Formats: sequence, C-alpha cells, structure tokens
Amino acid sequence: MVGLAKSLSPLEVYNLLPKTNCGKCGEKNCLSFATRLVNLEVEVERCTPLVEEAQYKENYVKLKNLLKPPVKEVLIVRGDRVVRIGGEYVMYRHELTYRRPTAIAIDVSDDMSRELIAERVKQVEEFGYPYIGKQLKLDLIAVRSVTGDPARFSEVVKTVLDNTSLPLVLCSLDPEVLKAGLAEMSGDKPLLYAATKDNWRRMAELALAYDCPLVVSAPNDPTTLKSLVKTMLECGLEDLVLDPGTMGGEGLPDTLVNFTMIRKAVFRAGDELLGFPLLGAPIAVWLGGGRALDKKWEECYLAGMLIVRYADILIMHSLDGWVLLPLVMLRDNIYTDPRKPVSVEPGLYKIGQPDETSPVMFTTNFALTYYTVSSDIQSAKIDSYLLVVDTEGLSVESAVAGRKLTADRVAEALKESGVEKLVKHRYLIIPGRASRLSGEIEEATGWTVLVGPLDSSGIPKFLDEKWYKPKLWEGGAQPK
Repeated sequence: MVGLAKSLSPLEVYNLLPKTNCGKCGEKNCLSFATRLVNLEVEVERCTPLVEEAQYKENYVKLKNLLKPPVKEVLIVRGDRVVRIGGEYVMYRHELTYRRPTAIAIDVSDDMSRELIAERVKQVEEFGYPYIGKQLKLDLIAVRSVTGDPARFSEVVKTVLDNTSLPLVLCSLDPEVLKAGLAEMSGDKPLLYAATKDNWRRMAELALAYDCPLVVSAPNDPTTLKSLVKTMLECGLEDLVLDPGTMGGEGLPDTLVNFTMIRKAVFRAGDELLGFPLLGAPIAVWLGGGRALDKKWEECYLAGMLIVRYADILIMHSLDGWVLLPLVMLRDNIYTDPRKPVSVEPGLYKIGQPDETSPVMFTTNFALTYYTVSSDIQSAKIDSYLLVVDTEGLSVESAVAGRKLTADRVAEALKESGVEKLVKHRYLIIPGRASRLSGEIEEATGWTVLVGPLDSSGIPKFLDEKWYKPKLWEGGAQPK
C-alpha cells in the first residue's frame, strides 16, 4: 500500500534525496537520513535543500506521498498548543510502532453553571500523574451543546477559553450553534462534531469556512460513514475524523467490531476512504439511567477497550482519578516505541544534598528501574549519589543475564562520573540482583562492594544497618 513506511527500503527514499551529504539535516550523510525517515525518527522537512530548492520540488512531492501514513494525521489547534491524532502507519504495534497517543477530551456542557464549568476545566488542567519520567496528562476540552441555544453555547465557549489553553472539541449537530462557538475562536482550529447524513452540507460549508477538522458520524453504519466521507472529500474537505458510533451494553460487540474492521479495511484492503482518525465517545454511557458509580465504571472499561481498538480520540465525562489513571497509563504503555527500551540518560545523579560522606549506589538505565529506585531513595530522604550504568535499557537482572551489565561497564561508568572526587570513601553499593558480579566489580574498580537489597524498598533499612550505624565513611568499620 502506498505510504506504508514499514515496507519501504532506505534506498528507495535515498534515491529521492539530494544525495549531497550536506549534513543540514543533522545526519552524516543522505543514506543515514533516509534510514531514519523509514524508521519514522525524523520528518522529511529536516532536509532543507529538498524543501527549499526548486530542482528538488518534484522529488519532495514524491517523497511526501511515499511516506504518507495510511491513516491521515489531523491537527486540533489552540494557539501554540496542538493535539495530533491519527498519522498511523501500522495496524499492529509490533509491526513498527504507534505514533500518536489517543487524545482524551473531557466534556463541559452549556447547561452547566459558569462556576461548574470553570471547576471542571481546572480539574482537567491540573490532572497529572508522574510515570516513568513523564507527566501523564489529559488533552482537550469538549464543549457540548445541550440547550441548542447558539448564544448560550458562545458564552460557554468563551468561559472555557478564559480558563484553559487546551484545544477544544465543539459538539453540536446544529451548524448555527457551532458557528456561534467558532466566532469566539479566531485563528484556532477546534474539532467540529459532527456531520451526519442529515446536516452534512451545512457542516461541510462551516468546516471549509473556518478551516477546521470535522467529525463525520454514522453510528453503527459503516456503509453510510464511508459514503459521507466520499461526499466530504468531494466538497474539498481533507481533515476528517470518523465516528463509527460508541455503544455500551449489548451494543459493545458492534462498537469493537466497527472500529476494528474500519482500521483493518485501511491496512489490509487499502481503503483510503476510511483512512482517517477514529473518534470514540465513552461519554455515551451517561445517556441512559442508572447509578453514577456504575456509569463511571462502564465508561472506564469502554474507554480502555477503545484505546486498544484503534480509537485516536476519546470524549469522556468522568473526572475521577480511578477512572482516568488506568486509561492514561494504558495509553502510555501502548504508545511507547517497542523498538526502543524505555531508558534514562546514564550518568551520576544527585539525590537530595549529598556530601563527601554520602553513600554511592548504582542501578541500570532501564527507566522503570531508575525511577523506582530513585523514588524509594527520595521518599526516605536519603542524601546520596546514584550512578546509572548504561545497560541499553535493560533491568538489572536482565542486564546481568545478557552481559549488558558487567564489571567493566560499572568501572567505566564510575570513572566517567567523577564521583571519586566527591566522596572520601571507596564503598559502592550494588543491587542485590547483581550480587554475582560483586567480586568482579571490586577487582575492576578497586572499590569495596556492598551488596544491597533485592528490592529498592529495602534501601533505607539496609543503609541504616550497613552504612550509618557503622559509619563506614570514617574507615573505622569494614563491611560484612
């Protein structure tokens, strides 16, 4: 299929590059740049001669088409904040990687009070969870028209804009209502929801007039959805998002099948009419009656299923941490690059305010290991030096087994860190799971090795018994 980067060879891309090896892209030569393009590690615009010089214009267009993702990338813009959805090259993550994490929008509606709207927007802005060196956040605000009153909708959009810089989704089936909201958003490009078989003409005109991406909706009717997409493309619209319908309860199987079959049609059958981002609306579970707690639970598991089943953007209502936290963590795990271990930069890290008597410990540069260890040390308020050894992103046990963590690597990292100039002792505390290397590390480094606990949660107790009480840094006691 055209645009499927994983099927390209670097030589195919290289043949369309200037082949001057000018280095303006930051690579040593054009072949290296071509390889990174195929691996989706850089954008083609990094090659400035290709973009700017007339002699390469034809090749630039060919290369853009060659590298075009089967699922179009759509931008939702608010000022300098941009949410990118779609832009996927593969159906399954292991085939290459997923690129754009599922965007999550939280709703406000125009039947809410100004105070409640401001409070919900504040909660969305402040939601965050530190996870493996990242801050997991929410992405957008969805403004829904419930009253059907353009003036009220305009007022609510203005209230939201006054309280957040997040991009917006404007939701109404009435073009006049959306137009009133758009009047408050000069220069921005919110996502408009939604064009249907009943209002498509006026919605298309509105999206064209304001140059905004548009959702095309045909719940549980893929045939009509595809027909609407074709019509919208003929109208001149390019930035489309597809809503196949989100049904919970007995409709859940249909929901999952529709999302899956649409994405399969793109990647397996080459159906370009369906090659657009998919929108899921777990918020739909709130339309029926029932207990709020049950609705939150249903919204949570429905959203999780849609993240796994190719949804590029979700509209939700619940703001409870127990609903959102598992979703943003699931999203983060799915959208990490399987080709690259999640790692941190090797080197010496200071935790707290260490001095010349502080303990020196080491761990690997696998991100989960590092952040777990450093978090346990910080929580215990232990001033220390933590040496992070480059193990190519592997955990301690895996790195030892795979010979990515060796005495020589530890010795090299220790020397490069310069920590021997920062402390007056020569004791190195190693992870318990690297105990088999203790003798080799002592021989390679000249430092006395203390084998630490198997789990970093045991570090405070270990240090209390083996470091602080015997005061090893004074040289008056030897490690046991």
